[in-house]
Amino acid sequence: MKEKVEAAMQKIRPMLQADGGDVELISVENGIVKVRLQGACAGCAMSQMTLKNGIERMLKQQIPEIKSVESA
Repeated sequence: MKEKVEAAMQKIRPMLQADGGDVELISVENGIVKVRLQGACAGCAMSQMTLKNGIERMLKQQIPEIKSVESA
């Protein structure tokens, strides 16, 4: 499953990088994906919204087994 998540995240990265940020995959366990936001995303006040409404939503669409995405 980690490979599926990494592949799906490659589609999300360009949007984050356009705003000076990025995302790093930390782990995938029992349907819970842990990521670390980097660059401009790490200190952004909107980072939780990006995490839940952006990254989590897109990953769940592509990989239905995912239960949630959390910040590590």
